[in-house]
Amino acid sequence: MPLPPTTVPPGDQTPAAGVRARSAGDRTVAVDRGGRDDACPGALRLHPAHDGALARIRLPGGLLTGRQARALAEVAEELGDGRVELTSRGNLQLRGLAEGCGARLADRLRTAGLLPSDAHDRVRNIVASPLSGLDGAGHADVPAWARELDTLLCTAGSGELSGLSGLSGLSGRFLFALDDGRGDVAALGADVTLLATPGGGAVLRMGSAGSAGATGPVLRVTAAGDAPRAAALAALEFLTRAEESGIRAWRVRDLPPQHAVMAQGLAARLAEAGIALGPDPDIAGGPEGAHSAPGPAPGPVAGPDGRHTLSVAVPLGRMSAAQWRLLAALASRDGTDELRVTPWRGVVLPGFTPEDGRTAAAELAAAGLVTDPRSPWLGVGACTGLPGCAKSLADVRADAGRTVASAVASGEPRTVPLPVYFSGCERRCGHPGGRWVDALATGVGYRITVRGAPDTTGASEDPDGVDVTAEQVADAVAAARGTR
Repeated sequence: MPLPPTTVPPGDQTPAAGVRARSAGDRTVAVDRGGRDDACPGALRLHPAHDGALARIRLPGGLLTGRQARALAEVAEELGDGRVELTSRGNLQLRGLAEGCGARLADRLRTAGLLPSDAHDRVRNIVASPLSGLDGAGHADVPAWARELDTLLCTAGSGELSGLSGLSGLSGRFLFALDDGRGDVAALGADVTLLATPGGGAVLRMGSAGSAGATGPVLRVTAAGDAPRAAALAALEFLTRAEESGIRAWRVRDLPPQHAVMAQGLAARLAEAGIALGPDPDIAGGPEGAHSAPGPAPGPVAGPDGRHTLSVAVPLGRMSAAQWRLLAALASRDGTDELRVTPWRGVVLPGFTPEDGRTAAAELAAAGLVTDPRSPWLGVGACTGLPGCAKSLADVRADAGRTVASAVASGEPRTVPLPVYFSGCERRCGHPGGRWVDALATGVGYRITVRGAPDTTGASEDPDGVDVTAEQVADAVAAARGTR
């Protein structure tokens, strides 16, 4: 049975003084972290871009209904540039928003159930294993965890949740990852990660893990039902440490060593809340190899009940409102009326019969979306670039498209090689984690660099890279990805 993918907390959550309103307890944290809020965009705080305002709409766990998806398509066409963007955190963005449309946008999102709490809009950053409960793998129903954690974030400070007061002080960059045990979103470097374990329970990790181990404590939560509350309390422990540090710490890795979250302090906070802990985990919070987790491959995914889930990739994470509306229509017509946006800029549609899944895949492919696991678009990403971003030095999306076309024309092996990400400036907004090829615009071409931890063959990061012209970038990228 599909879970309703939104959380609508009781009561009036409208902030008292505009979209930046916070409770009295949260103001202390904001002041102690530098006296100003972070600039991460949201549904209420629009970001001024070269092509108009940008809104980022949080989808905890990537979950939404067909009705909500159709409402977003209408908003994109009526208020924005008619397109929908998928982010590396499983959220959505609308671009090209007209000046002065903020109030209308907020009203439309509230009506659709996509803005349950004004005060907590930007803290609802939750990624979850997108195939959880659909393919027979994994050890927990993490969409249910996502719903419960979202409720805790949005209603913190009220009633029985008064002990969680202050969570609206999290920055828009703070990330929760809920992994059902398969190790996909556990590899995304979240600030708080829950990794489901066999037989119930979860590993709770703070900070990302790498070759040197976790950057924060790793504890074992005995009961799966306590996992979402443990994640919320871990975030509160981070806020306490950030407040004590007196510096602006948006994420766990920003905390100075003398104010780092410690296992003893976190365990005490959890015990005080009645959360039982088991023996120390014998893993560092889950698998996290040299490559970033690939996410679901495009195409049908068989489930144990005979139903199929359809995994769809979106080239460069951007689609037209018509393409987005088609996804919503297929989810409602042949699926469970649920869409799951993935952190790999894709969409998962559950609940198809095998025949309906094949028909839907053909419709989506004809509309320009990817349902073939051998597509040359896989692993290729890009920031906004010109003309949408004034800081960009190139039209990186066009150059990425030409690189894909070159791969098709040259007959490169149809496998998924090392990811490549085209960036218009040094900020590299939205780039992947793990090991990847960095194609950075320089104004006269691109600098191609392999970044990330050494892979299983022992190949290490190339700190210098190679400078190429725009005409040479396709060949240089193919060489760096290992396809030529």
